[in-house]
Amino acid sequence: MRIVAYVANSGSGSVSAFDVRLDKPVGTVKVGTGPTGVGVAPDGSHVYVANGVSDTVSFIQTPGRKVVATVPVGSYPFSATASRDGRRVYAANWGSDNVTIIDTKSRKVTATVPVGELPHSVATLPQGTAYVTNSGTNDVTVLSKNNRPGPRIPVGDFPSGIAASPKGDRVYVADTGSGGISVITPATNKVTATWAVGTAPLGVGVSPDGRWLYATDTGANALLIIDTSTGRVTARVPVGKTPQGLAVSPGGSRVWVTNEESDTVSVIDPSLPKVRATLRTGHHPEGIAITPR
Repeated sequence: MRIVAYVANSGSGSVSAFDVRLDKPVGTVKVGTGPTGVGVAPDGSHVYVANGVSDTVSFIQTPGRKVVATVPVGSYPFSATASRDGRRVYAANWGSDNVTIIDTKSRKVTATVPVGELPHSVATLPQGTAYVTNSGTNDVTVLSKNNRPGPRIPVGDFPSGIAASPKGDRVYVADTGSGGISVITPATNKVTATWAVGTAPLGVGVSPDGRWLYATDTGANALLIIDTSTGRVTARVPVGKTPQGLAVSPGGSRVWVTNEESDTVSVIDPSLPKVRATLRTGHHPEGIAITPR
């Protein structure tokens, strides 16, 4: 199966698809209004798109790249994230301070869970728990595998992007308002480190081996490469204007970054590190996800 990057174009009401190996566009899918977040099923069979203005999540079937379901959720869903087992999708509803949970088989809402104010993004762990950034209350809500809200973990200012390590032993939170990364240890649900990394980190992602954390610095128009063993920024790679989301290719050889004000995506080789390609997207690209295979 072709490895494909899917980019949500919030200003175009569409998702752009790119062949990851060839760095070439392969199609465009019309979705709802104001799409911001994109998630992908673990088996690559579907892509989930949060349509902020339409208050829906679009299910795109990747073979054929067509919308097969549109599910109403809460107010202004900002992100759509699949569970590690692929059975659920979490929509973080920025406008209604809750998370909608969708069963991927029935494509129906099974729960709506209250969280903090202005929920932004969700990271899911292998053990079935989920972590939700609350930008308005400067904390992270932990959801149990039974969809019950648990502890609220204080982090930095305006937490936005969030990513978990492959093993689920660390959760990384981009504190956009305070220029740092909060590191949460799920075993204790405590912040065990805070790294000062940049001006305004926003999107985050982890390399497949867990060694590297990548973060878009929307205030500096750069991709930050961070050593997870030390918290040190080892490189700052210039990208386009107002970088938003990022996605790491399955083998970890490329990092894709959406540039909202440039209407482009930057393809970075982190081993060099430098931009290898810049591709046109729709208007105001934000979220991005890459199929696993």
